[in-house]
Amino acid sequence: MRVGQGFDVHPFSDDPSRPLVLGGVVVEGSRGLSGHSDADVLAHALSDALLGAAGLGDIGRHFPDTDPRYAGADSVQLLSRVVGLVADARLRAANADCTLLAERPKLSPLLPAMAERLSAVLGAPVSVKASRGEGLGAIGRAEGIACLAVVLLDAL
Repeated sequence: MRVGQGFDVHPFSDDPSRPLVLGGVVVEGSRGLSGHSDADVLAHALSDALLGAAGLGDIGRHFPDTDPRYAGADSVQLLSRVVGLVADARLRAANADCTLLAERPKLSPLLPAMAERLSAVLGAPVSVKASRGEGLGAIGRAEGIACLAVVLLDAL
């Protein structure tokens, strides 16, 4: 068994047409996050947790933000590729636990859909929770959204 942790954070975008995507779910009526890809902090943190547990580096090594192929990329598709890399290392996810950190928007109604989408990609249970910054720091001032992820891998 191997354990990995991941973290990601993105500021809110000033582009009013940019959607907010978390765990592959579009959050309607909310400002999107700024980033090279779709800036899905949940998928990014989970990817980093998987890569770390497998000893395969991080998401930036595999999908650099300097590569135009990943401009606007669907991060859940990138996560699927990470799952493939982990499988190539003869490992598979047993479970994952993720915590979104956001002052707004209210995410609780969408958490089950995010967990379901990510569980399908991982082929293992994914728990998704949300917490607030309580007014402290950049997250508490609603300047962006962050995510923490932990994953447990088993050998194939």
